[in-house]
Amino acid sequence: MLVPFLNQIKVAAALFLALAAAGYYAARLVDQRLSTREKPHQASRRGATWLWIALPVVAFILIAGVMPSGPLRFSDPQLWGGFLLTMMLTAVGIVAAFPIGVALALGRRSSLPIVSTFSTLYIEVVRGVPLVTVLFMSMLLVPFVLPSLAGPDTAPFRAMVAVTLFSAAYLAENVRGGLQSLPPGQEEAAKALGLAGWQITLYITLPQALRAVIPALVGQFISLYKDTSLVAIVGLIDLTGITKTVAAQTEFQGILRETYVFISIIYFIFSYVISIVSRRIEASGSGAARRI
Repeated sequence: MLVPFLNQIKVAAALFLALAAAGYYAARLVDQRLSTREKPHQASRRGATWLWIALPVVAFILIAGVMPSGPLRFSDPQLWGGFLLTMMLTAVGIVAAFPIGVALALGRRSSLPIVSTFSTLYIEVVRGVPLVTVLFMSMLLVPFVLPSLAGPDTAPFRAMVAVTLFSAAYLAENVRGGLQSLPPGQEEAAKALGLAGWQITLYITLPQALRAVIPALVGQFISLYKDTSLVAIVGLIDLTGITKTVAAQTEFQGILRETYVFISIIYFIFSYVISIVSRRIEASGSGAARRI
């Protein structure tokens, strides 16, 4: 069963690896070409970013045309499970929760009472509720309020929304702590230069605050990655759930401890990789605000 599957995807896998290598060397070429121009680091980063954004699009278009079984088709969400579901919940949670958390942190510090009150209530209410409760609400209560979202095919999407909204509240407090740690001289000097409020936030206070709370943000990302195992309680088969399913089969009975050790190693490896990336990001900047 495994060999036919490998034969089916070998062309697509080889093409994707070739495109990944091409994107890497193209980014290095852009970096070398722009190294002598003004602001070389910003230009090279911008070029590399656009190349990596274009890579998945080009890969999808090309792979869709060379697959032996025809064009690519999205699988039924009911079939999502195991390590794939864990990584999807983590990726969607991090990408979607981060901007929401930043917006909530800025909203809590807003001078508008409505925005500040809403952001404060949301953060405090969500942080006071366990993630398991939020997951059960997404699985049991949401279908009653929105019947169009009922059914097992939408369960993974509801779990993604629950994890995203839950993590956004914690990320908001991390970002708010970074904003409060900045000395007032930063904002006062910007106002003296005539900068608008949105310019002060976008170019001065927010970048420094995010750099200062990188360890806290990465810690929350790691926590989100590990908390995805809770979706097994609400009936979704993630990495932890698939372990239970495998251990329940007759040919694998008696090796429950080995399976849990295996998934523990997987969780550790990816958490350690995220922490390494965090340390490299911290090493690229000072991580502290400068006083004016």
